[in-house]
Amino acid sequence: MFRKRFNSTFTKKQSAEASEKNKEIEGKTDSVVPLSKNDFTQMVSTAVHHSADLNIKSIPPNLTLTYIDTLVDGEVLKDHIIQDLFKSKDASPESILSTLTIAQVKLSSNLDEAITALMDGTVLIHIEGYSQVVLASIPTNESRALSAPENESQVIGAQVAFNESLSTNVSLIRRYIKNRDLCNESIIVGERSKTMIALLYVKGIASDEMVNTLRQRITDLEIDSVLDSSILNQLIDDNSLSVFPQMLLTERPDKLCAELLNGKLGVIVDGSSFAIVCPHSFIEFFQSQEDLNLRWQIASFVRLLRFNAVVLSVFLTPLYVAALTFHYEVIPETLLVTLSESRALVPFPPLLEALLIEIIIELLREAGVRLPTKVGQTIGIVGGIVIGTAAVQAGITSNILIIIVALGALSSFTTPSYMMGNVIRIIRFPLIFLAGFWGFYGIMLGLCFILIHLLRQTSLGSPYTAPFYPPRLIDWRDSLVRFPLPFTFKRPSNTRPEDADKYEPEPINPEKNEQKVK
Repeated sequence: MFRKRFNSTFTKKQSAEASEKNKEIEGKTDSVVPLSKNDFTQMVSTAVHHSADLNIKSIPPNLTLTYIDTLVDGEVLKDHIIQDLFKSKDASPESILSTLTIAQVKLSSNLDEAITALMDGTVLIHIEGYSQVVLASIPTNESRALSAPENESQVIGAQVAFNESLSTNVSLIRRYIKNRDLCNESIIVGERSKTMIALLYVKGIASDEMVNTLRQRITDLEIDSVLDSSILNQLIDDNSLSVFPQMLLTERPDKLCAELLNGKLGVIVDGSSFAIVCPHSFIEFFQSQEDLNLRWQIASFVRLLRFNAVVLSVFLTPLYVAALTFHYEVIPETLLVTLSESRALVPFPPLLEALLIEIIIELLREAGVRLPTKVGQTIGIVGGIVIGTAAVQAGITSNILIIIVALGALSSFTTPSYMMGNVIRIIRFPLIFLAGFWGFYGIMLGLCFILIHLLRQTSLGSPYTAPFYPPRLIDWRDSLVRFPLPFTFKRPSNTRPEDADKYEPEPINPEKNEQKVK
């Protein structure tokens, strides 16, 4: 018994001493690169906790290659770096720097910088007797191939979406905007993840104040990791407690480019296939990029249809509950007879009946999303038909409520933004409760609360309800409806752009153009 206690105590002392030595070595990683090969390899190996994928290779007479094989491109390492090193006649840092034929290579005398670069797909080339190390960046280019957008599909326009590679996403933006004023700032966020973030804006259009505000919000984050743009979106929101999103998440490069040219800012997170666009007003969440590709009459009709569908989705079921619970007088007599016959066998009050059917619809929708594509579509269609028919035949609900709830669910899918679509799904339930307890007065109370909440919100300091409050009449040309393109020459004023005009502020006049030519 004493021997077991003694052995455990001795083991704890050994582990404590070893951890103290490791901490001492890790604390020295901010020093210069050691001259000795053994000291260099030991410090690097200890800094990465003797990782299994850490490779250390020696090239005579005095070169040492250190890299993580899961992060570097093996073919480039073999065909370029190793072959170039064998061709080098002088084993000095400057000579190796000029010998290597890869693009990203530099010298560093800071060991902590070298280890940070090691975790980003860099090969460390150490020369015995020198306090400098050559950093040759050859990260792997493994990424998902470009594909069509899944959540923001459109008929007319580009059919390409972002993927999880930051360099690929930035290159897509530069293909659209081939301008030297397109600025790309790299920011590293996350104490442990070291996630690379790209802040994009067009110099001369974007407001410097907004750029500084967004940059400060990102750099001030003290967090272990940021693994997706949706997480960063919640961290830099003006009001993270609000259910309404204040920044747009988009997977379309053309959408992001159009917003950048309007004076807005874009943020792309490495490892995420969605970009953040800000500032963004409430009405802009119901606008699609395809609206610009359509004729203005069709685009205006689609926008009005989309917004009315949202209103219908939010208020249709609460109005049904309020009318059947408190306000029978608002129902026409012919429809009242049909309602009374359909509800004759229903044992539940309208409030419980509506909540039951709404929850069933949400369960079917969530199951359809989580299941594989083909199975999910089958579950959504067959499940809705079977459950709806069985519920009516069993007398659990009325067939009119089935139609109302299905129409409301169908209307919610017209919202282009997935995040705003989720908000519409959620705010419907409090309104149903208010309608069940106070009728139309409860619905008006909920509507007033929503309007007051929206009026108090901002997006990167810009009014969330712009251009309606504060009223900016010139921006109404591209809000609920879209005027012809010659009349939408102004950039949105809520972005406070330095250059307010997108093009010549005159309608197209062929006769005037002919006079100019003459």
